[in-house]
Amino acid sequence: MRNIFVLAMISLIALTGCKQAKPVKTIENLKAGIKGETTASAKYAAFAQKAKEEGHDAVAKLFEAASKAESIHAANHTKALEALGEKMEAIKPEFEVKSTAENLQAAIEGESYETTTMYPQFLKDAQAEKAEKAEKSFTWAFDTEKKHLEFYKSALNALNAKTEAQLPAGYAVCPVCGNTYDAAKVDEKCAFCMTPKEKFLKF
Repeated sequence: MRNIFVLAMISLIALTGCKQAKPVKTIENLKAGIKGETTASAKYAAFAQKAKEEGHDAVAKLFEAASKAESIHAANHTKALEALGEKMEAIKPEFEVKSTAENLQAAIEGESYETTTMYPQFLKDAQAEKAEKAEKSFTWAFDTEKKHLEFYKSALNALNAKTEAQLPAGYAVCPVCGNTYDAAKVDEKCAFCMTPKEKFLKF
């Protein structure tokens, strides 16, 4: 009987020891990412409306596409968070809408921070904590934000040079990962998640 008890205790200790600790830093990063992407989505939607009011239709389409992409990133981060047994608190996006040129500059600054600082650190933490779902979600967002940054820079340059007619006539967004394309230069399958182009959202 005593041997059975000892074996039971050893098994319990082994199971407890094998239980992986929650990736605390990644959970914190996912929540920050959800807040940031949710705010960006709302902000870019408002920027799109302002661009339309000012007659910058090509820029408005870019903001609309980016807004959708950011909402997809927020949804993916939320799924990764919930897979870790955590819930996200309610978010109230806060931002300021200015002129379209100023809004583009604000977008450039936001995307620059995400691509040079935020997502590289989030990925490093997720890899260290072996949080694979979070790592995939962060990677998709990181790769997309790099494209958004270039789109925004081109849009601001065109606005300043009064060459908006040369900007893309529309955009396509992958519904799975948020990857954003010039609608005239779409891959057969998403370069990030391999979703067929037939499923892309058009803007």
